Amino acid sequence: MTKKKEETHYVYILECRDGSLYTGWTPELEKRIQAHNSGKGAKYTKSRHPVTLRYFEEFATKSEALKREYAIKQLSREEKMKLIRGVAK
Repeated sequence: MTKKKEETHYVYILECRDGSLYTGWTPELEKRIQAHNSGKGAKYTKSRHPVTLRYFEEFATKSEALKREYAIKQLSREEKMKLIRGVAK
């Protein structure tokens, strides 16, 4: 039996061309941003690229990342902006 390679999972906030914010998760942050910017990322960012990475957090497990992604998505835009600026946790 082979041991699964440990991955880092990322939760990130992107700023889209129109100024809106998009939150997602991925095990490969750079590749995911490239996908968003090529129009092959999320449906939401497809017509709003280019996008700019504004914030990210690292997690040891997918489960932790998904929980944090959900929590961030529940925040208001103002709260997300505070998170980006390092004012909130």
